[in-house]
Order: sequence, then structure tokens, then C-alpha cells
Amino acid sequence: MEQYAIPQKLSSLTLPWETDWAALFGDEPGKSRPLILEIGFGRGTFLVHLAKQHRDHNVIGVEVSNRCLDAAERAIRSEGVTNARVIHATGETALHHLFTPNSLSQLHLNFPDPWFKSGHHHRRIMRRSTLDAMVSRLKAGGMFYLATDIFDYAEMSAELLAATPQLTNTLDAPYAVNNLPGRGIITKYEATAIQEGRDRYYFAYRRNDMPALDIPVIKDLPMPHLIFYSPLSLDEMRAAFHERVKVQHSFDTRLGTAHVHLMDVFQSDHALLVEVHASEPTIDQRFAITVLPRPNGEYTIQLSTIGHPRPTEGVHEAVRLLGERLIALHEDAVKRHDSLRE
Repeated sequence: MEQYAIPQKLSSLTLPWETDWAALFGDEPGKSRPLILEIGFGRGTFLVHLAKQHRDHNVIGVEVSNRCLDAAERAIRSEGVTNARVIHATGETALHHLFTPNSLSQLHLNFPDPWFKSGHHHRRIMRRSTLDAMVSRLKAGGMFYLATDIFDYAEMSAELLAATPQLTNTLDAPYAVNNLPGRGIITKYEATAIQEGRDRYYFAYRRNDMPALDIPVIKDLPMPHLIFYSPLSLDEMRAAFHERVKVQHSFDTRLGTAHVHLMDVFQSDHALLVEVHASEPTIDQRFAITVLPRPNGEYTIQLSTIGHPRPTEGVHEAVRLLGERLIALHEDAVKRHDSLRE
């Protein structure tokens, strides 16, 4: 069986969309082990605990802090844990791009950032769209666990979970206070909360048989490019375009609004390089697009290797937007061909 070559660092930007977890962990053919996911594992204490408690499972942690990723990798090595991997990814990216529906046996959220500041609510992991994705990824009978030390966040989560018919509360109350039977560990964060007199709120829900929303894995699109003719040289395009390059554009996707920002333009002897930020509901990418001359006054717009972007809807939209702006610089310019999504 062919296996992934597992580097020390794994990232949602380099793993296959969807990921073959059995291959990554080296499971025997036909004997894929159940999957446990922890989103936002901090220093990795609870992640290692999960791996030790469930040695017949594969345990995956996702985190955006490089410091936490390094700490967790050291803990995994020092504890001799072989059934755990950590991934640089947001929870939204992992859920929508790496995991298939009905693939998780357990999903853990331990003390997520509450994002209470005005305008930051869309960043919460506990919101309707992301909870729907988590429900979609859980197997029937799978468990969803949440812990928080913020009362308002607990109340908000309790209301959200109560309005999720695909999940059944396994506790006698909306949440347990200060102790969850069977949790089996007090992390450093929890110990600090105890010392400071903060209550902790624990949730335990089981995925029932009610059908979840159909939320398929978002896979790579074809690599985008656009070919156009223009009588303008690269120098002329840059001079005409530079003052207008900081263009922001929004468009709708199936999961919400996405934003593309053409940020700055640079020029070498043989190409233009445009800096881009594409923010989509499931992934944020910063990358560059190149404009390369071809024979007979034609130009190709294609992705640069800078940023190693994955070809998503937002990346396609960035190529389209740049092409439209460059073509608009001259009345005789015209698009010849593109490989962009409809």
C-alpha cells in the first residue's frame, strides 16, 4: 500500500483535498482506524491524552499557531505517541477541505476563542454554518465535545446546540459545570481557570440518525489561466494600472460571501507580478499572479508559485478580475481564452 511521506509539518495547503487519513497514518488495507479530531489544541496536552486513551483510533489536531504546533509535535515525540498528527489549518478549512461526511468518531473543541469584539462574531467556531459542517462530518453515534470557561459563550453554544436536531445531549442539563465525567485530564489551561476561580462548562452531544445537511468536500479546481491580447507593453500596463490596482471585489459562494483584493503590482524585465488576498468562507490565501508576454501581443495571466495557492473559487475570481482590469486599459484589448470556472 502506498503511504504518504509524512513531513514534520503538515498543512491544509499541502495535504490532498480530501485527505486519505488511512494512507497518512499507514493503516493496513481494509483496516482504517476511526478518526478523532480536536480543533484548536493549544499546547497539545489534551491531544496526546486522546491518543493515549484511544490507541485504536487515529487522532488529528488542527491549529493555526506555529508555537502550539511545535509544542504538540514535541509532546507527541516525547510521549512516544504514534497515532496522532497535527495539521496547520483553521477548523473551517479542515472541516470543508480535508474530511468527508460521516468520517469522524469524535470531535473536540476545548476553550475556543469567543471572539466577542464587535464585528468578530463571524470568526467564532461555534456558529451555525460551522456547526452544520461538524455535524456533517460526524458519524452516526459519534460524539461532539465542547469546553469553555466563558459563561456567555456557554449560553450561546447551548442555544445553538439545542437548535441542532442531529445532535442529542447526553447530559441531564444543557452543560456540566466544572466537571465532565470521563474527561480524564485537567489541562494546564483548566488548572489556571481553577486557580483563578473561573467556572468551566462542558458539553457532550451524540450524533443521532437524523440526516445532516449535504456538505460535500471542497476540492481543488483546475489551475486557472487567462490569455488576452493587448497593444500595450508591460511598462504601459503597469503605468496605467498601478494607480487602480488596489481593487476589492466581493462575490457569493454556496457557503457565503468571498472577497478578493488585488493589493499591489510589481514589474521585472519579463513579467508583472500582482499581490492578491482571497478571503473565502472556508479558507484565506495570500498569493501572487503573474502576467507573462506571449508572441503577437498576447499575454498569459497565471498563478505564481509565491504563496503556493490552491485553486479555489476565490483564486479563479482573482485571475478573472485581473484579466478584466488589464483588458479594460485599452479599447483594442480582448480576451482570447481562459480556463476559469463558469
